[in-house]
Amino acid sequence: MFHSWSIARRLFVANLLFVLVLTAVFGAFSVVEARDRAYDDAGIRMRAIATSIANNPFVLQAAAAPDPSASLQPYAMEVMADAEADFITIMAPDRTRWTHPRPEEIGGAYIGTIEPALQGETFTEVTAGTLGPSVRTIAPVKDPEGAVKALVAAGVTVRTVDTDLAQRLGVIGGIAIGVLFFGSFASWLLGRYLRTVTRGWGPEQLAQLFAYYESVLHSVREGLILIDTQGKAVMYNDQAAELLGLQPAAADRSPDQAPRLSELPLEGSLKALFESGRPAHDEIHLTGSRILVVNQAPAAGPTTTRNRQKPAVYGTVATIRDRTEIESLGTELETMKTLSDALRAQTHEHANRLHMIVSLLELGRMPEALEFATKDLELSQQLTDDMLASVDEPVMSALVMGKAAEAHERGVELSVRTSGNADVRGVEIQDLVTILGNLLDNAIDAAAAGEPPRKVELAVGAGDAVVEFTVRDSGPGIDPTSIDDILQYGYSTKSPHDPRGGHGRGVGLALVRQAVRRLNGRMSIDNRGLTDGGEGSVDGTGGARFHVVLPAPVPREEKA
Repeated sequence: MFHSWSIARRLFVANLLFVLVLTAVFGAFSVVEARDRAYDDAGIRMRAIATSIANNPFVLQAAAAPDPSASLQPYAMEVMADAEADFITIMAPDRTRWTHPRPEEIGGAYIGTIEPALQGETFTEVTAGTLGPSVRTIAPVKDPEGAVKALVAAGVTVRTVDTDLAQRLGVIGGIAIGVLFFGSFASWLLGRYLRTVTRGWGPEQLAQLFAYYESVLHSVREGLILIDTQGKAVMYNDQAAELLGLQPAAADRSPDQAPRLSELPLEGSLKALFESGRPAHDEIHLTGSRILVVNQAPAAGPTTTRNRQKPAVYGTVATIRDRTEIESLGTELETMKTLSDALRAQTHEHANRLHMIVSLLELGRMPEALEFATKDLELSQQLTDDMLASVDEPVMSALVMGKAAEAHERGVELSVRTSGNADVRGVEIQDLVTILGNLLDNAIDAAAAGEPPRKVELAVGAGDAVVEFTVRDSGPGIDPTSIDDILQYGYSTKSPHDPRGGHGRGVGLALVRQAVRRLNGRMSIDNRGLTDGGEGSVDGTGGARFHVVLPAPVPREEKA
């Protein structure tokens, strides 16, 4: 049954027992101390009474009289009443009583110790007499020469002392009850708070739940990071560490040792999202080599029907998925679609030419049909030969030829210039497709939206140190204030209603920038395009120019 108790109940019971034990110990100590103090106070008071009587010259004179009781008994009774003493006994050195609260006891022998008083010492003792147990002080009555002529005993019965003690115990009992009440109330408040925080679970259940959460945290394939309100990454799993480039977090790390977001190597947009704490749903963020999908929501405490306040927010929880491979496949699929569209366009055009040749043959114009077929074959072969001669990379040649066919279908002329040996075989095919494919798509779109003549130029140069790609178009150019924005994921200048600007808008140039960064290259953008007067133009009317410089690659066949 004990294991099923919540932390709040255990703490309440433990604290209640502690308060009970503390109250009992405090009460017992207080009772003993009050009793000792009551006896000490009674002894002090009796000592003062006894010494005052013993120092009175009247007592010394009466002790020398033939009948000391005649004068000392009224005096003793008066002092006893004024001093609130239970008895005052004045006696001879041989114990014979001269005074007593009970007249019939006068003349009898005093019961108690008198030897120290006979030696001239005043002392206090607790002993039983004719009135029962009492606290009494015996003081000697001395003549001028120091001889003891009489003894004075002043005392109060134990019953009187206990009556005074009972009054003090009432105060002690009230204090003990107050401590017990307020201690129990404080335990109840603390238990209620813990019940809310722990949701009524016991420590064993919390330990089991923590073990489950720890297992889930490190077994899920999505990255998970927990950020508190102070901007600390209090917890993240192994997948998040891999995706964000962080050091794996130790399982037993204290929350105080959690790193701040400012100390982590996070990209600007991702760090801004985590620091803001705002909700996010399937947001795309680019890192140096990855494309991440991030979801973020506040980590709120439980809500109760008794508390109408908003639940406490302890921070944010963010999940991270890697979309790099999907985007890479999407880019390759888009390239294949481009090649497919190019083949479709060429098939359509080739069919028209075949119809032309067939029509000429049906009309009996054999020489004209032969001349038309020969020229068409020469033009197609010349385009293929030019591409293969310009760029010594089959995949890149196929990509550019496909883009050339697509551009031709849209009324745009695509030309290719090379310098140096134009050897780009060391660049990964995926990177070539990402960089050139997106740059050419962007340039063809811009040129198609501009005024005739619509042109796009691709310049490829390869040397001993670098490989350069320059794409220029005859489009309207780029607003200089938007150059930094167009490289951000999701930013696009195309209309949402543009059939070519729907799915994937604002993605291509961001992927180009990411690929260039991953390859330790650099990219520049300006308005030195192909429109008339475009060279050196910075007012957005010269067409756009994208210039990419990559480190000199190592040919793939030489890699080992």
